Amino acid sequence: MNTKVEEKFSQFFEKWICQLNEYLQQLRRGSEDYQAKTNGYDNEQELQALVSKVAQHYKDYYTIKWALAHEDVLAFFCPIWVSPLENACSWVTGWKPSAVFKLVDSIRKSRLPGSNLAELTQEQLRKIEALRVRIRSEEEKVEREMERQQVAVADTKMAELSRLGIRLKNGEQVSQVEGLMQVALKGVLAGLEKVMKAADCVRLRTLKGVLDALKPVECVEFLAEVGMLQIQLSQYGKQWDMQHL
Repeated sequence: MNTKVEEKFSQFFEKWICQLNEYLQQLRRGSEDYQAKTNGYDNEQELQALVSKVAQHYKDYYTIKWALAHEDVLAFFCPIWVSPLENACSWVTGWKPSAVFKLVDSIRKSRLPGSNLAELTQEQLRKIEALRVRIRSEEEKVEREMERQQVAVADTKMAELSRLGIRLKNGEQVSQVEGLMQVALKGVLAGLEKVMKAADCVRLRTLKGVLDALKPVECVEFLAEVGMLQIQLSQYGKQWDMQHL
C-alpha cells in the first residue's frame, strides 16, 4: 500500500513530466525559429524568457520534493513514480550532475547541422570545464556523506539497541528500547534527508552553472537535450516494464 507522500508525489510527478514535455516542444520550436529567423525568435529576450520558465520548472520540482521528503524521505530513495530502469540510473535520488557535462561533450562531438552547442567559444569551454571540476568535487562530498549515513545504520549504538530489543521480554523494557530505536532512526532519516538535499543542490548548481556559461539560444538547445533525455528514459522504462509484466 502506497503512503500519502508516495501518492502525492506520484501525482505531482506525472503532471510535472507532462509539463516538461510541453516545454520540450516549445524549446524545439524556439531553436528552429531562431535558426530560420522567423516568428520573432531572433529576439534573444524571448529565448531567455523561455529558458527562465524551464529553469523555474526544475526549481519547482525540488521545492515540492523537499517539502514531501521532510515527511517521508525514504519514499525518494525507493521511488514508485519511476521505472526500475530510471531508478537504476539514479544517483542519490536523482540524475548525476557530472552526466550533464558528458551530454554537452556528446552534443559538441556529434557536430550535427544547426547545433549551436557545437560552436562554443574557448571562454565558454573554460567556464564549463571549471564548473565540471567544482561539481565533481561536490559530488564526492555528497558520496562521502552518503557512505557515512549508511555506516551509521550499523553504528555500535544501533546494533546494541537491536540486540536489546530481541533479548528483552519485559513489556516496559521493550517499550523503552523501541523508543530509543525510534530516536536513533529519526537521526538516520534526518541524515538521509540532508544528503538528498545536498545532492539536489549540486544538481541545481550544475544546471545554473551551465546555463550561465551559454548564450540564450545555446541554453534552449541544452535544455531541450536534457528534457528529451529525461523523457525518453521515462518512456523506455515504461515500455520495459510492460514487456516484462
